[in-house]
Amino acid sequence: MKKKWKVLILVCLLLLVAGAIFASIKISQRGVVIVQTNKVSRVDLTSLVTASGEIKPRNYINIGANTLGATPITAIYVKEGDRVKKGQVLARLQDVQQQADLKAQEAGVNSALADSAAAEAAMKSGDDNVAVAQAQVEHDKADLDQKKIDLKRAKELFNAKLLAPQDYEAKQVLADLAAATLQQSERKVEQARAMRSEAAAQLASAQKKVAQAEANMVRSKDIVQQYDAVAPLDGVVTNLPMRVGETVVPGIQNSTASTIMTIADMSIITAEVNVDETDIVSVKLDQPVDVTIDAIPNRTFKGKVIEIGDTAIVRSSGVAASQSQTSSQEAKDFRVVVALDIPEDLVRPGLSCTAKITTAVKSHVLSIPIQALTVRERGQLKPVKATNRQFLDPAAQKAAKEELQGVFVVSNGKAEFRQVQTGITGATDIEVTSGLNDGDQIVTGSYQVIRTIRNDAKVKVDNKPATFSPGMPA
Repeated sequence: MKKKWKVLILVCLLLLVAGAIFASIKISQRGVVIVQTNKVSRVDLTSLVTASGEIKPRNYINIGANTLGATPITAIYVKEGDRVKKGQVLARLQDVQQQADLKAQEAGVNSALADSAAAEAAMKSGDDNVAVAQAQVEHDKADLDQKKIDLKRAKELFNAKLLAPQDYEAKQVLADLAAATLQQSERKVEQARAMRSEAAAQLASAQKKVAQAEANMVRSKDIVQQYDAVAPLDGVVTNLPMRVGETVVPGIQNSTASTIMTIADMSIITAEVNVDETDIVSVKLDQPVDVTIDAIPNRTFKGKVIEIGDTAIVRSSGVAASQSQTSSQEAKDFRVVVALDIPEDLVRPGLSCTAKITTAVKSHVLSIPIQALTVRERGQLKPVKATNRQFLDPAAQKAAKEELQGVFVVSNGKAEFRQVQTGITGATDIEVTSGLNDGDQIVTGSYQVIRTIRNDAKVKVDNKPATFSPGMPA
């Protein structure tokens, strides 16, 4: 019986010792945080900005009506998908009245041309009359000169009493008659010139009427041409919402009735994507881009940034932020255009796409996993006793609320917060420019631990992969 009691007492003592040991272990482990860690290392980083959008031609034009008022379509000469050349007539609108006006103007031009031709003939006739009259003047001048010579000889003979008075008087009469004839011829020249000037004035008036009639005809032709929808560039018909017989109404924005068709220049194909406002500062011209198109799976197309929008676009409405009537706190995007190296017959405008813009590439840089980064207030790192908080001045209180970006480094079994400066961000890692050294052991998990762990907290490293039993949520 004594032996039995001894064994029982011994067992109780062992249990007490084991309980004491277990309790001491638990007490020593109180406040210890289980963490996952990783070492700071050097890797190659590529910073990407991902944005979605759609395929668009670099240049496209909506063909509408240039006419006044609603006008029916009488003919469409192309179909969607057709290639067209610059200047090609694509469709025609009803232009009965305009064609009639043009014919009337053409008739007016012909009438004015006829009047001008008659005036020109009259002026030519006047030139001929002037020439004939001038020739007669020259003839009469010569005749007068001859009559004066004869009169001079007759006077000499008369003075020498070798010529009878009646003969001398006859020579005087002939000279006077020749002078009168010359005077009459000169007046005929003046008359012919006056008639020629009148004909020239009539010709100038007729020519002005011709110019006026031709200007009216050009105007009528231009009006008629506005009833023809003409391709302004080489391209492809990408949209043809109208049919023959439907009415085009010009001047109404965002209305299908104002657009006959859309012509796209597919020689330069672009991806127009919307980049988040937090990423747009990293996007620069000529940066390389990888674009995937939903309709063409398993293929990636190369491109480069050729245009960056300056105006923010409200994501919910798609309008410029300056024109939006909604809250300015809504998420905003910026339009970025990417020129693609892709065959034009492989895509169609409007296809959805995703662009990955390479904003930076660095080799062998110090990096950490992105999830290791956390933010703490300065006051959380060096807590002030409650009894002393009321004595802090406003500047000290503001400094205590300053947020610091950093990571927790495991050192001597404790988690030490260390402020870091970061650089470019890769898919899973981020560059560290200061605050850490190669090989430092940092806390990388779990997410809850990184959010709640305190500076100088005791930690226990457990990097074993998590196991899940059947039926447990992953």
